[in-house]
Amino acid sequence: MNHAWLLPEYVEDILPPYAGQVERLRRGLLDLFEAWGYELIHPPLIEYLESLLTGTARDLDLKTFKVVDALSGRLLGVRADITPQAARIDAHLLNRQGPTRLCYAGAALHTRPAALTHSRELLQVGAELFGHAGVEADAEVLQLLAAALRATGLAEVRVSLGHVGLFQALADAAGLTEGSRQALFQALQAKDLPSLQALARGLDPQWAQALLELPELYGSPAVLAEARRALPPLPGIERALQELERLAAVDTGLAVLIDLADLRGYGYHNGVMFAAYAGGQAQAVALGGRYDGVGALFGRARPATGFSLDLRRVLDGLPAPAPRGGILAPWSEDAALRARVAELRARGERVVQELPGQEMHRAEYGCDRILVRQGEGWHVQPLTMQTSDRREEQR
Repeated sequence: MNHAWLLPEYVEDILPPYAGQVERLRRGLLDLFEAWGYELIHPPLIEYLESLLTGTARDLDLKTFKVVDALSGRLLGVRADITPQAARIDAHLLNRQGPTRLCYAGAALHTRPAALTHSRELLQVGAELFGHAGVEADAEVLQLLAAALRATGLAEVRVSLGHVGLFQALADAAGLTEGSRQALFQALQAKDLPSLQALARGLDPQWAQALLELPELYGSPAVLAEARRALPPLPGIERALQELERLAAVDTGLAVLIDLADLRGYGYHNGVMFAAYAGGQAQAVALGGRYDGVGALFGRARPATGFSLDLRRVLDGLPAPAPRGGILAPWSEDAALRARVAELRARGERVVQELPGQEMHRAEYGCDRILVRQGEGWHVQPLTMQTSDRREEQR
């Protein structure tokens, strides 16, 4: 049996009318980013592997497809995230001294899906701000994320704020080995409380208790005051809480939650982290945060913050797109008809010409109007009216 039409597991097409909806979202978001001063880049889909996994971005290793380049013999990677590529462009190609704002839209590929209902191909649209270490840059990115989420039309949107500095401060104070640090990080990232409790048993009780408190510190921005009482007064913890307080006060127009155990993302973040959710979806539609130093391999460890949305996840949170409709035009060499069709298309109308002998497939074109000749001109009428006129003539 021929299965040539089958796709790999967790890889899927986007069909009409959803593909059109995705494209309109992409265009609208890129226009929004441009209005905020973010310049569009188009990085390649495939690069030398070391460029895609620079520095702390090596957490992406298991998500990255790898192939051998037939020309150079070197190992290539299919990008799993566009953010490291943006960092490469900022650090190595643009080489600007002040803040640089970049945006992008493109596909990324994962070796495994993030969830059983997800595709392994992401449609990423994102924005990155390089060159400013202050919380002001994080505030701008958070406001842009909020504007982007509103532009998508998603309902019940909320943004969760976390800060990897809390975990880092506790891990440093507890003197954790690299292995223990990674195991605890992964347990928090997965919200795996039994594993977290088991890993914390061997630690000094002060640090063990503080790590176990992190998953409980979740809710409105008021939870930050509770965090000050529950966590040890380490400088790194105080800095993280102050930054979260400032960002929680930013006017985004969205519901803001605090989750001090939220370590989502790819592991290269080193400061505040964003995760955006919509409706009843359990998986985030957007992720982001601060990731200073990713460009170090390219000679410039610039401060950086940003976010990206997955348009496939956005699509899951939107109602099915309404049919756009269109105008059906008969096939004819009439110059007046060709001029009328060109005029309608220039005005943004969708005009489909019906090829000779294809009248029986008219319902497949999605048109709700039709061009008919009246006198010397061509006029638009409802398609149902034209159909009714023909039935009357047949009677």
